[in-house]
Amino acid sequence: MTVAEFGGSGQGILLLHGLMSRASTWWTVAQWLKPYGRVVAPDARGHGRNPVRGPFRTEDFVADAADVIERYDLAPAVVIGHSMGGLHAWALAATRPDLVRAVVAEDVVPDNRGRTVDEWKWYFDAWPPAFESLAHVRTVVDVPRVEEMFEEREDGWHLIAHLPDLYEIASEWGERDYWGYVDAIRCPMLVVEAGLGGLRAGQMAEVARRTGATHLVVPESGHVVHDQAPEVYRGAVEAFLSGSIDPV
Repeated sequence: MTVAEFGGSGQGILLLHGLMSRASTWWTVAQWLKPYGRVVAPDARGHGRNPVRGPFRTEDFVADAADVIERYDLAPAVVIGHSMGGLHAWALAATRPDLVRAVVAEDVVPDNRGRTVDEWKWYFDAWPPAFESLAHVRTVVDVPRVEEMFEEREDGWHLIAHLPDLYEIASEWGERDYWGYVDAIRCPMLVVEAGLGGLRAGQMAEVARRTGATHLVVPESGHVVHDQAPEVYRGAVEAFLSGSIDPV
């Protein structure tokens, strides 16, 4: 597994990225997190430079995250996750409370049953076999830090993750709900909701109600709040961390 060590010391902080992304996209966030502890982020299986291509059950990702915390001596860690990473943070906190001190979950909901990858797979299917340049990538793939997610090969630029893997990962989310994990969380938690994220309404508020978490809605932001409303996100996370751990 490829793991980025961003620096800092003391309290462990584990960053978990979202679908299609990778550890290095957390770089800017990691810079202001370093005064709060030792910041580490893995490439999830099926993403980035992680050579593991499966299996892709949520529990497999959670086992990987637990392994990183134990291997890097981060426990009990503050676990910060975006989207898919937020789901894995919930499941990790629920099943391995000994490893998790607090959770920040960004724009993720526990119940997407009935939704399928066919709702968005067409978008990826419309991509060219290879992009001609990073500029070409940016005209088609409108997501923050997109340059971190692509690499140049002989025939052009390619997503580092494998699309069939992403489809398999996401397909599970339409088949099961994760409220059981949410209900088992006992640590402090901040849930950050993107007002323009397009996720099912009301679920993050319900997560906060069930767990006693702090719930912040960022009306002006799309799905990647930490990049699209960085100052708001930073202020909320720093306030949360200052209430539970002291800067180093």
